[in-house]
Amino acid sequence: MKRIEAIIKPFKLDDAKEALQAVGIEGLTVSEVKGFGRQKGHTELYRGAEYVVDFLPKLKLEIVVADDLVEKVTVALLESCHTGRIGDGKIFILPVDEAVRIRTGETGDSALSSA
Repeated sequence: MKRIEAIIKPFKLDDAKEALQAVGIEGLTVSEVKGFGRQKGHTELYRGAEYVVDFLPKLKLEIVVADDLVEKVTVALLESCHTGRIGDGKIFILPVDEAVRIRTGETGDSALSSA
């Protein structure tokens, strides 16, 4: 099993959700986060004063999938979240040792699928 974390632009959430559903993903966790990469923020004017916005609003998607779905999910996220501009985000793929469904006690891949 793998945990896929994707940091994306907020307006791409619906596109990402539809693409994930198309490849069979039934659940995901979404968190509002702030951060910066090469963008290093930007400056804004507020009441005549210029100030730097260091951390930009982003969304973090977290999905745990069986190993055989990793490539499909990664491609779905790449295609649905790509704008071609700086700040499109990143995808991280991490190993997951175990998953347990609290309601039934199921473990492993069977804890991931809906039942």
